[in-house]
Amino acid sequence: MKLSPTEEELMNHLWRLKRAFLKDLLDQYSDPKPASTTLSTLLKRMQDKKYVDYKVFGNSRQYYPLETKESYFSKHVNNLIKNFFNDSPAQFASFFTQKTDLSEEELNQIKDSIEEQLNKKK
Repeated sequence: MKLSPTEEELMNHLWRLKRAFLKDLLDQYSDPKPASTTLSTLLKRMQDKKYVDYKVFGNSRQYYPLETKESYFSKHVNNLIKNFFNDSPAQFASFFTQKTDLSEEELNQIKDSIEEQLNKKK
């Protein structure tokens, strides 16, 4: 189950902090800050979706992610490849390199990363 954009924003704060109380998460937002009840509702939804859990300390809850950012992103990239590129990573890579405004340096970094992965498979 995918997170909404608002949930993803909150999840990014939690990934960065690793563990956080509601106040810590609220402090991550610029003004005008969302209401604490709004964040509590989002955290409850995210808990129901199995992305977040918490430990109780007195009357407070310390939230922590149940999934890494890398794992979450990987699932969504794989779904993107499956749904928009005929389940072909090669089509995705071709589109990505041709239709985005990557500099020569960025393209070389991608090439180096691919070569590194190819060497690991040998």
